[in-house]
Amino acid sequence: MITVENLIGGKFSTTEELLDDISPASGEIIASIPRTKSIDDAVSAGLGALESWGGLSMNERADWLDKIANTLESRIDELARLEALDTGKPIDIALNIDAKRSISNFRFFADFGRKLPAENFVMDDATNFVIRKPVGLVGLISPWNLPLYLLSWKIAPALLMGNCIIAKPSEITPLTAHFLARVCTDMGLPDGVLNIVHGLGPEVGHAIVSHPDIKAISFTGGTATGRIVAATAAPMFKKLSLELGGKNASIILDDADLAITIPGVVRASFLNSGQICLCGSRVLVHEDIYEEFLPKYLKAVADFKIGPVINADHAQKILSYIELAKEEGGIILAGGNRIDQPGSWIEPTVIGGLSHLCRTATEEIFGPVVTIHKFSSDDEAIQMANCTEYGLAGSVWSQTRGMEVAKQIESGMVWVNTWLHRDLRVPFGGIKNSGVGREGGMWSIGFFSEAVNICEMQH
Repeated sequence: MITVENLIGGKFSTTEELLDDISPASGEIIASIPRTKSIDDAVSAGLGALESWGGLSMNERADWLDKIANTLESRIDELARLEALDTGKPIDIALNIDAKRSISNFRFFADFGRKLPAENFVMDDATNFVIRKPVGLVGLISPWNLPLYLLSWKIAPALLMGNCIIAKPSEITPLTAHFLARVCTDMGLPDGVLNIVHGLGPEVGHAIVSHPDIKAISFTGGTATGRIVAATAAPMFKKLSLELGGKNASIILDDADLAITIPGVVRASFLNSGQICLCGSRVLVHEDIYEEFLPKYLKAVADFKIGPVINADHAQKILSYIELAKEEGGIILAGGNRIDQPGSWIEPTVIGGLSHLCRTATEEIFGPVVTIHKFSSDDEAIQMANCTEYGLAGSVWSQTRGMEVAKQIESGMVWVNTWLHRDLRVPFGGIKNSGVGREGGMWSIGFFSEAVNICEMQH
């Protein structure tokens, strides 16, 4: 049993009432975590550290990010083990995606901060100097599917720009956030700069979103919860960044190179058991290559290694969508069943025979389930891809027309002949019901700072 605690003002503490952290792979309780309801102590700690932390130079704060990255890297095997234990994902995924990319987030923003150019604008008779001040105390709320990877994506630029933080990781996967808290205190990060509180979204999450002293909220999670966050924070004029759900399409045109397309689309379908907001859960295939594509795709799906889904409740939701697909006339081409072993395991599932407008094909399932559909022209594929309320990501697979089609997809991110190939300088986020705002590179710098213009006349 692991004891997870809150980090508030450099000190670790817990609450009288605790929550259980359950392994999705075995169904066993692996940790206890605090059920925090009040954040007043964390707010006081963060406000108390703002002046000194914001008073450091950009390079000094970048040095702290590098120290965090170096310490995490020196303990990368422990980090990956904890992430695999908490999420159930295979250890190689936890190591090569979660752990390595968490470290990369800190390294990237450290380097990015040191290289930020001066923003000066010269007029005939004056010069404008744009300076960036900290927003202040910021609230960061992250999901369970990529726990430290997505939390570090927020923490690193927030710290770089001189903010102090109150972070709430998912109560379902708290272990690596607690690990990061231990790392930061052990290496002497000033007290109050990073505060991590654990608990339930409607309790401590709401306390963060609604607190008047927290000036910005960066939230990654479901669209329904995002609506609540926006409704609470927007009337308080907080800065808001919302990265929400997706129902992304993988579009395979008639000239796709299947040697790269099939492994790429299978990975987009089922990486992390389909529990990534960027996963391609709708596979759209040109009718001329459908009969060649399908058996090769299904064989690759059968060979693809996945882990469990996050918990029993989520497994039941996923299974209910598989049953809905059958009611809607779908044909189970692969999988479709719970795997009979301890924990929350579901077979990789491919469903054909459905309208692209049905609920199964338009609502976010967030599991190892994809629907597959034929199209006859590029225009039809674009129309099918754009038919949902979501607009987060997508991929197009073609040797000649990928860019042309990608430009017409209503999504914040589209890959051509690849998927989840990330450059941390580019904007990350969605449109429609997939979110508000962008993070990454200068977009993160802009969100986590207040740009102030000083105009000096020349005499």
